[in-house]
Amino acid sequence: MEGEGADLDAAAAELDRFIVARAAMPETRFMFNNPADSVLEIAEAMAKGELYYKSGNIEEGFTHLHAAVAASDGLLYDEPWGWMQPPRHALAALLMDQKRYDEAEPIYRADLGLDKTLARAVQHPRNVWSLHGLDECLVRRGETVERRHVKALLDQALARSEVRVRASCYCRMAAE
Repeated sequence: MEGEGADLDAAAAELDRFIVARAAMPETRFMFNNPADSVLEIAEAMAKGELYYKSGNIEEGFTHLHAAVAASDGLLYDEPWGWMQPPRHALAALLMDQKRYDEAEPIYRADLGLDKTLARAVQHPRNVWSLHGLDECLVRRGETVERRHVKALLDQALARSEVRVRASCYCRMAAE
């Protein structure tokens, strides 16, 4: 693999171990309302997406992240959510990393529930990570009117955050 060397090799080895463990899990296992395998499908797709992306296989990484989004959207409604890390955060953040802001912006809008593309159960209104990403997209395209409103929501969310938020996902540690 190209890229960050030993870290990527270690990540690939851990992913291989995860895949073996997932395959050994009985079909009868559930995580509340969802088959455990359905939840672990998201984990595997996200891990592959980020690993391939960081290894330089950008488009293959995006293919896996899109699959993680689809698998996450397919989970049955549950409280708490069956998979806590919204895959859209990683997908959109890495699209922004590639300067593909026009592709990232609608992903953040959907995640925040600002359009009608997602069922309420998979929306994350006022989520600090998606607000951060949407704000950056608006800045990148020079939008000023809507940005004032989004920035106000982002500032409120940041004031309640216990961690420093520099990008919409830790897979993209900081905006440029």
